[in-house]
Amino acid sequence: MTSREFTFTQQDFDRVRALIHEHAGISLNQSKQEMVYSRLAKRLRANRLTAFSDYIALLERGNSSEREAFINSLTTNLTFFFREEHHFPILAEHVKSRKPPISLWCAASSTGEEAYSMAMTMADLYDTMRPPVSILASDVDTSVLEKARTGIYSAAQLEKLSQEKLRKYFIQESDGQARIRPEIREMVTFRQINLLDERWAIQGPFDAIFCRNVMIYFDKHTQERILRKFAPLLRQDGLLFAGHSESFHHVAGLFRLRGKTVYELANQI
Repeated sequence: MTSREFTFTQQDFDRVRALIHEHAGISLNQSKQEMVYSRLAKRLRANRLTAFSDYIALLERGNSSEREAFINSLTTNLTFFFREEHHFPILAEHVKSRKPPISLWCAASSTGEEAYSMAMTMADLYDTMRPPVSILASDVDTSVLEKARTGIYSAAQLEKLSQEKLRKYFIQESDGQARIRPEIREMVTFRQINLLDERWAIQGPFDAIFCRNVMIYFDKHTQERILRKFAPLLRQDGLLFAGHSESFHHVAGLFRLRGKTVYELANQI
């Protein structure tokens, strides 16, 4: 095994696991030890520390700015435009019969691709760049939210989009990147929200909530806590969209499956 720059013991890893679960609800298994080391080693260098135990002690003392950097470092943000694309026609059909204004929540927005995919879907549905739709996009990671607000993406990030959507919804930059059009960007409000917080400073009801590919990082108890807080924020006939690897059968009293990874409230009025 390659020698490490910093000593990283099983006790250190267990303390990291406890902290990230406490502050972000993320459950890390033993297989994530190397990932944790590589990501947090950068934070040790930034703080000019020589031992993981010292860094963990810094977190445990309640350093809020470093805690934010810690959460950002361990948050996985894999995303791309129109990921799990079968959801977007379902969203359009759902919104089509509803009376505007429409309110949507993208609850794990990462660098913005999912929220902007929702916005483009709404622009297509209403055949206007300014549909009667507002989208709240939130994430626990402040660094990805900063990226999302710019609306600027590299050619690699845009390669899955059709030429039609690129021409319609993006402005080409001189450096090969593209910027999402301001009308689409204005539809989306980005905010830092930790799904683990006791209270969310938001108001519903939402016509649909996208919370995809984030619940898999939480244990069943944490999932249930979050889903119980989603339920009163969703309109009675609203939809909850989950990721392809996620199932909410353990909260059947709250949500029932309506289609492929699409849920509705179990108790409809």
